[in-house]
Amino acid sequence: MKKRPILRAFLAAALILLPLGSAAQAQFLGRSADDVVQVRLMEGWRIENGRHMAAIQITLAPGWKTYWRAPGEGGIPPRVRLDRAEGVTGMQIHWPRPEVFFANGIRSIGYRDDVILPIEFAVSDSGAIEIDGRIDLGVCEDVCMPVTLDLDGLLPPQGSRDALIAAALSDRPLTRAEAGAGAATCRITPISDGLRVEAQMRVPPVGNDETVVFELPDPGIWISGASMRRDGNTVTATADVVPADAGPFAMNRSDLRITVLGTRMAVELLGCTG
Repeated sequence: MKKRPILRAFLAAALILLPLGSAAQAQFLGRSADDVVQVRLMEGWRIENGRHMAAIQITLAPGWKTYWRAPGEGGIPPRVRLDRAEGVTGMQIHWPRPEVFFANGIRSIGYRDDVILPIEFAVSDSGAIEIDGRIDLGVCEDVCMPVTLDLDGLLPPQGSRDALIAAALSDRPLTRAEAGAGAATCRITPISDGLRVEAQMRVPPVGNDETVVFELPDPGIWISGASMRRDGNTVTATADVVPADAGPFAMNRSDLRITVLGTRMAVELLGCTG
């Protein structure tokens, strides 16, 4: 089940053939990154809490895919970097439900063809806000390459509700209450280089190819792909959690995010009890 961080780095190196660079520089089998992926900022609208709901539309060539926030072995999660955004004090990506892909025995999690990533901006300015930044992406067909694309546009002072952004927001994983799921309980066991977490939770079936993903806020902590089994509505999943120094550490159970993915829906559970 478990691939250590050093193997994960090897898999990433094996999958990614090109150095991170601009769309104009990246080439893949004679195709530029512009042939494979396009991005644009969707301007969105100001929402009731005073923030601004916008989105990034990612359009991929047929057969290509990109990654979710927890991409699986060797994947690259999308990363948005703002170079200029006066009046923006924070931002949060609202991730639509992804798909699970298997290739050459390696599992990855992401999106195919097209995806809209809603972004909620915290703003301190009631006027129009100019956005100038970049997005880093991994894009894959049979092999993968990383690209960096320019991202710019204007967040209008009002704007109008965008049906495409609203649809992407509605396609998020369900909360525990929305899914009628139960709270997760965790058994944590020390291992030589970290911890082993076994979580048990009551979750209704979410479709075919069910997959459980464990996440922690600290990106420096490596988490293996989870093994899982289902007995009726009870799901049991196990994963290894390894910090950067590969030694024992204390994990805050309330920080653990557990997502159960399937072809019909996804369910997200926040925290677990002992």
